[in-house]
Amino acid sequence: MPARFALVALAVLVSSAPLVAQQHGGGRPGGAPIHVPPKEATQYDFLIGHWEITVRPKVPGLAARIHGAPRLLGSWKAWRAFDGFGVEDELRIVDGSGNPNSLNHTLRSYDPTNRRWTITGLDVYRARVSSATAGWRDGVMTQNGEGIDGEGKPYLTRTRFTEIGPTSFRMQQDRSTDGGKTWDEGLLKIEAKRVAAIAPR
Repeated sequence: MPARFALVALAVLVSSAPLVAQQHGGGRPGGAPIHVPPKEATQYDFLIGHWEITVRPKVPGLAARIHGAPRLLGSWKAWRAFDGFGVEDELRIVDGSGNPNSLNHTLRSYDPTNRRWTITGLDVYRARVSSATAGWRDGVMTQNGEGIDGEGKPYLTRTRFTEIGPTSFRMQQDRSTDGGKTWDEGLLKIEAKRVAAIAPR
């Protein structure tokens, strides 16, 4: 009986071997090995490193006219991840006194088959998860995402990274609560200045 089980196990391994070889041999448009990151997987490399950020959230109505938009500070740290297929980053925002305001951890992975980025973000303090896709065009990285706010209502986001350079970049996020019919533009603006090429964990 053990010998029969051994033969069955061997037969299963042999029959599955061509499938394993095929998965590692091609599987991607153009015949490139699936375990080798394409050049597009470097598009978020501009985030890699340690950045100091200035955050300007949009404040609507009377409060904005009286007090103006608050000026928040923070840091953005990012590292290469996923065997070269993406980037992992942490965005931490504090108020003027250094009190924690927001902590977001994001995973960005390039999908060679669909030729786009898949992004998952965690708002740590509020235990909320959001998802997005992104693409690079003409020096601008644009993310389109969705999430659930504190009242359980769905929303869409449109985020653009612009003016990307070796020592700085800008980010603006717009939000829609009606399925993209109208947008509240500039809901969040971030200016980033590089502190170091490598971020400490």
